Amino acid sequence: MMYITAPRPDIMYVVSLISRYASRPTELHLSAAKRVLRYLKGTSDFGLFYKKDGNKELIGFTDSDYAGDVDDRKSTSGYAFILSSAAVAWASRKQPIVTLSTTEAEYVAAASCSTQAIWMKRVLQKLGYAGRENTVIYCDNSSTMKLSKNPVFHGRCKHIQVRFHFLRDLANDGVVHLKYCGTKDQVADLFTKPLKLESFQRLREELGVCASVELN
Repeated sequence: MMYITAPRPDIMYVVSLISRYASRPTELHLSAAKRVLRYLKGTSDFGLFYKKDGNKELIGFTDSDYAGDVDDRKSTSGYAFILSSAAVAWASRKQPIVTLSTTEAEYVAAASCSTQAIWMKRVLQKLGYAGRENTVIYCDNSSTMKLSKNPVFHGRCKHIQVRFHFLRDLANDGVVHLKYCGTKDQVADLFTKPLKLESFQRLREELGVCASVELN
C-alpha cells in the first residue's frame, strides 16, 4: 500500500496507521486494510491533477494530533506541500517523542515540516524554480507560532529535545514563515486523524486529488 500512496495522498494516514502493526496484524487490522482496498477500487479513476495556471509558489501545511496512539501516547505529525494547485510532497508519521501538550506536538510537527521545506526548496532551485525567499507554512496553532518566534517561553519548552528548536532559527532567519490558518482550512489535518466524510472529501479536493471524469 505504501506504493499506492505515491499518487494517492488521501490514504496516507490510514496506510501509515496500519503499517505500524504489519509485523503482528490482527483481524481488525486486516479488516481496515480491506476497507482501504475497497475505497481504492471505488475511486480507481482518482489521481493528482496539476493545473498549468495554478499557484507557482510552494506552500506548506503542518498539523498534529495529540497523544493519538493509545499504546505509547505519541502524537502523529502530518504535512503537505502544494505547488500548481496539487500536493507535491506529504507525510504522516508517528512522532519520536511523547509530547506534553498540543502546542508541543504541533511544534515538533512544524519542525519536521520545515526541514522538508528546506530540502524541497533546494531541489526546486536546481530545477530552475524561482520562488519567494521564504517558504510559507500554515499552522492552526497560534501558540506554536509564538513559541517559534519568542524565546521568552523557555519555561514551557526547555524539556523539548534540542533538535526541534531548529525551527526557531529557521523562523528568525526568514527561511520559513509560519502563518495561521483555521482548522477548517488545515489541509494537513487529513494526515493526522480520521475525519468525517464531508471534511475528508473537501480536504482531498484541496490536495488536488480528483476523478478524471471531473476534468472533462
